Order: sequence, then C-alpha cells, then structure tokens
Amino acid sequence: MTQLAQAIAAAAGTGTFVVIALYLGLIRPARAAVDQERRDLKERADRTLNDARADAERIVRVANEEIRERQANQKRDELRLEQKETQLEERRLKLESQEEGLLKEQRAALEREESIDRRSRAIEEEIQRVAGLSAAEAKGVYLAQIEAEFHEIGMKKAKEAELRAVTEIERKAKKVVLDVIQRSVVDYVTEATLAVVELPSEDMKGRIIGREGRNIRAFEQVTGVDLIIDETPEAAVISSFDPVRRETARLTLMNLMLDGRIHPVRIEELYEKAQTEVSRMILEAGERAAERANVSGLTAKTIETMGRLRFRTSYAQNVLDHSVEVARLAENLAFELGLNAELAKRAGLLHDIGKALGPEFEGPHALTGMEFLRTQGEKDGILLAVGAHHNDIEPTSAEAVLVIVADTISAARPGARRENLENYLKRLTSLEALANDFPGVERSYAVQAGREVRLIVRPEEIDDLGASRLASAVAQRIETEMDYPGQIKITVIRERRAVNYAKSKQKG
Repeated sequence: MTQLAQAIAAAAGTGTFVVIALYLGLIRPARAAVDQERRDLKERADRTLNDARADAERIVRVANEEIRERQANQKRDELRLEQKETQLEERRLKLESQEEGLLKEQRAALEREESIDRRSRAIEEEIQRVAGLSAAEAKGVYLAQIEAEFHEIGMKKAKEAELRAVTEIERKAKKVVLDVIQRSVVDYVTEATLAVVELPSEDMKGRIIGREGRNIRAFEQVTGVDLIIDETPEAAVISSFDPVRRETARLTLMNLMLDGRIHPVRIEELYEKAQTEVSRMILEAGERAAERANVSGLTAKTIETMGRLRFRTSYAQNVLDHSVEVARLAENLAFELGLNAELAKRAGLLHDIGKALGPEFEGPHALTGMEFLRTQGEKDGILLAVGAHHNDIEPTSAEAVLVIVADTISAARPGARRENLENYLKRLTSLEALANDFPGVERSYAVQAGREVRLIVRPEEIDDLGASRLASAVAQRIETEMDYPGQIKITVIRERRAVNYAKSKQKG
C-alpha cells in the first residue's frame, strides 16, 4: 500500500494520476463486494450451525423420550413378571398344601387299614374261640361286617361330594348368568304418559285453541288425546296413555304449527299424514331391533309387527328393548352351555310378538305369537320357544328353557320394570275396551288420566236421546265391572257433517 502511495505521488503531476484514480475506483467496489460475500458466507455458516444445533437437540430429545418410554415399558414388564412370580408362588403354596393334605389322608388311610387288620384278627380269634367257627365261616362273618361298615362310610363320602358339587355348580351358574347379564344388558328409558311440545310464541296458544275452543276440541276429538294449554310459557302438553296415539298427536301438532293453517279440516288432514309417518317409524323400529339383535331373514310382516312393540310397554319396560335384551341373553347363555345360539337368539327376539297383534288373535300372547309366526314360516324350534315362554305349553327343548330364563332375567333385574304404570295403562285400556263394546260407538278415548272417557258415536245410529242413554249405560257398567278411584266422567260426542263440492265451470 505504501508503494502504491508513492507511485501515486510520483505521478501526481502527470496524466498517469488519472489512470491510478480510475484503478482505485474499480478496486474499492470489488473489495467491498468481497467483504459483503464474506459476511454472507459467515451468516449462512451461522445459520447452518444453528440448524445443526437445533437438529442435534431434537435428536437428543427424541432419544431421551424413547429412553423414557423403554424404561416405562421395562418397568411394566418387570411388574408383570413380579405378578406372575407371585401367582406362581401362590400356586406352588397351594399345591404344597394339597400335597400335605393328600399325605395326611394317605397316612390316615394306612392307619385305618392297620386298625382294621388288627380288629379283623381280634374278631376272627374271638369268633373262633366263642362260637367254635371254622376259619372260612369266621371270614364270611368278618367280610359282612366290613362291608356294612364301609357302606356307611361310602354313603357319607358320597353325600359330602354331592354337596360340594352342588355348591360349585351353583357358584359357576351364578357367575355365568352374571357375566351374560353384564354383556347383554340394554338401557331402558321409562315410558311417560306426557309429551311436551314447545311453541314458537305465546300467540300460537290462542291459534291452537281457536275461537271459543273450536280448534282444541277438534284436535282432541280427532287424535283422542288431552291437549293441555295452561300458563306454562311457550309450551303445550299432550297427555295420553297410548304411546302410538300420543306420538301421532305430537306429530300432528308440530305439523300444524309449521303449516300455520290451524282449523278442524286441516287438523284431520295432518292427522292422517302423521299416522303415515308413525307407520314408517314402526317399520324402522322393527328393522333397527333386528339389527341390534343381529337376527336376519325375518319377513316384512314380522318386522312391521315387531316395530309395533316400540310403542308397547310392560310395567314401564319398553317391550321392543326388552325383546332385544332377551335375544342377547338367550344367545350368550346358549354359547356358554353349548346349545343352538342362533335358535335361542331368534326365539328371544320374537317371544313377545303376540303383544303387538290385533284383536283378530285371541288368547295368551305367547300362543297367539306362536300361531302368527307359524303363518310367517318360522321353524318348529322357534315356535316352541315362543309358545312356551310363559309355560302355556311345555318347553320340551333346551333352547325354549333358555328363552324362559332370559325373559325372567330381563324382567326381574333392578330398574327394568315399574308395576304402577302397567296397572294404570291396563285400567285405561279396559275403559276404552268397555266403551267400544256398546253398539253405535265408532271409537272411544280414555283421557284425563282415566278420569274421563270420550265416546264418538255414529250419528246415523244414535240420536241425541240415545247419546244421553248411552252415557248412562256406560257409567252404570263401569260402576259394576271396574274398580277405580274417585269418579269417571262419560262424554258422548255426536257430530253430523254435511259435505259438498263446488266445481269450476272453466274449461281447459
């Protein structure tokens, strides 16, 4: 650099200075670029080093986690080995205890044998001495005595063994039943007699009631339920003991609110649509029950009839859920006992189908269900199990007995049934059946928790005076044939309608 300065100084007075200045102007940028490149290289090197350090830390962290996981697995393996060693030690001690017991019994048997030998010799000598018997005769007497003695000992041992066997069998049977119940249990929802429908606004209450209560009367008459509209904000209550009727009324009311046109004619139209929808729900319930029980090959009529059990209860236990649970219980019990699990499962699902049949099938539901399934082509083993599950016929197969056991378990386990509701439903059903027996009655509904019976009569058969007589006759028969608390109101509804149609005269 010093030489360069001297050269510049020497050329300062000449034109060479210009050349040197230009030279310096080129070198300085180049040197700056080199410095910049060095800085960039250093930054990249620093970044690469930092990345390498981060990767190294991540690798160390992962390695530490793997080490901890392996240590945890090793601890679990050690714990399992300790448990197995403990179990083996317990088994060894148990075997040693049994071996000691066998040795004691063996020694006792040897002692008894020696005692018997001594006694036999003493008896033989005494008999020969006293009776003057020969050795053969004394041997016969001795053998008779020994036989009598050992017979008594054998009877005691056999009785003890029988008692131990019965106790062990009962213990194992209880364990099997409890295991099967735990695997097969079905959750139940207690059936109620009320359905609450939320209203979009308070104004909807007035529209549902209608002018002078026209709409609410038409709704109750068509659906056969009680529609309760009180001070509860934005809510209406549908009351009926019949689940099918209650669900149909609920759907009708929901559709009325969505449609917005609330009047008696529209109520009837939407009620018919709701009935169609409930029929679809019944079919879906039957198909879903067959899937839950894993039973296939049922006819369409059988599936539809099973779906009706969705709306049937027995002591507040839903009959369709009960049937699925019986199918599972019967199947698992059959597996445990080595019986025909498919037959037991199918019979368990179908055992209560008679409860869904109409009045054309008369008799106990077990027998009516058996006859219905016979028309659907079910096999004899299924028919026997269904018909015998309440011992109406003799259960001559093991699978039929399993269905009885599974039905009893499902009904008897805690939380499955509630008797009060069943008695209440039976009373309301009896009220309606009694009212329907009278001539001229088209249909009847028990409402107000059984405190009122509404009879809808055919106007062409019963006049106004006949309606009054019918109310008195029904009341008298209820007083004679039924037990009930308080009093029951009899309401006879006689309605005559005149219908015509206006036809358009426009053509095309």
